[in-house]
Formats: sequence, C-alpha cells, structure tokens
Amino acid sequence: MISFQMEDIKAFMNKLLLSQTFDAFHVVEGSVITYSTFHFDGHLHPDYYTKEEQEALGLESRRFARWLELRPFCLELIKGKRTPLGFRFTFQLSPENTEKLLNQTASPFSTGDVNGLALNIRYEDGKVICTTAVSLNLFTMDKSLEHAWDQMVQKFFLKQELAFQLL
Repeated sequence: MISFQMEDIKAFMNKLLLSQTFDAFHVVEGSVITYSTFHFDGHLHPDYYTKEEQEALGLESRRFARWLELRPFCLELIKGKRTPLGFRFTFQLSPENTEKLLNQTASPFSTGDVNGLALNIRYEDGKVICTTAVSLNLFTMDKSLEHAWDQMVQKFFLKQELAFQLL
C-alpha cells in the first residue's frame, strides 16, 4: 500500500472528470460532499436491465459499474462555481486488467485469489490523496502483488502526466 498526494489538483480533476483516463476502472463506492452528501454504491443490479441490455453491457462478468458510467453523474455533482467540500471514490482494477497484471508480473496468485486491487481517491482540505490497496481471498505474507500494484499505479499516473508526491 502506498499513499501519494497529487501536486496539480486542477490537472488531476480534468483527467478524473473530463477525460477517459479512469473510465476502465470499476467503482466500488463513492461519495461527494457539496450542499449535501451524496453516497453511491457501485454494485450493479443486472435485474434492472433486459437480457439484451445485460449482454450488450457485459454485465454477466461485472460486479461493479465502470467510472465511464458514473463519471457524468459525479461531474454534475462537482461542477459549479463552488469547490466541493470533499469527495471519495474507491476504484477497482477490472478483472481483465487484474489478470493481465498477474500474468505480466508472473505472480504466484491466481485471479481467484484476488478479491480486488483498489485505488482510493480522496479530496479534502484542498488536497487530493490517492492510496492503493490489495484485497485477497486468502492469507499470505507474500507482498509481491501489493508491490506490483503499487508500481503499476505509479506508472499509470506518470504516463498520464499527473505529478504526485509519495507520502
């Protein structure tokens, strides 16, 4: 697990809310605090959709909504003349990308061992803090996946030209 602070909040917010940078991430949960607090749970409810829509959206293989699907709603809550008091989003790497990371790093873990690779994004007190986390379905002292996920997130932010400072 690593934590880092984003150095340019405006650039980060543009990437988060106005571009496709984070769209592939799944959203476990989030909240936005403006004049009220808005909480949402990213768990999908397939029964809301017809069978055809479920197939078209690939819902049989997903538990969570993608940021692509929730970003417009969050943008509506955040945009305006006033800065929000805060927000918090818990992103998770998609199962497909989790499998790629496991393969690229020759990890001893299988996809069944991994409950989720998370990226927590928190804005409060005028700062954006990001924290990585790994949730496994088993107990292990092996931290290789945690280190690989930490490195991947740092590379992702550097590739997106988002400057940060490790905390």
